[in-house]
Amino acid sequence: QVQLVESGGGLVQAGTSLRLSCAVSGRTDSRFAMGWFRQAPGKEREFVAAINWSGSSTSYADSVKGRFTISRDNAKSTVYLQMNSLKPEDTAVYYCAADGRPGLLTMTNLYAYWGQGTQVTVSS
Repeated sequence: QVQLVESGGGLVQAGTSLRLSCAVSGRTDSRFAMGWFRQAPGKEREFVAAINWSGSSTSYADSVKGRFTISRDNAKSTVYLQMNSLKPEDTAVYYCAADGRPGLLTMTNLYAYWGQGTQVTVSS
């Protein structure tokens, strides 16, 4: 079994930064592709960023490209999402996801494991 725990969310002003963390426990010897998704009230969960197991490849949604950076530290079994130049439209619950498939996974239905989410609220 794999457990994912997100942290780092909060209430910030537009233009500032936050860094989210996702700690992976359980089968940490497995090679997981990781992703970040978000869900705003009344909207479907959407892709934000993905990273492959080694960290050599990343993918981003157009809405966050150039502002957000996904990274991972496999020695710490942790994935990060650095969010800069935050906008009110970035307000959402942010979820971390993991799956044993190789490569970059950008769709919600490809991930087997999910965290509980962390709230990010950006005020104007």
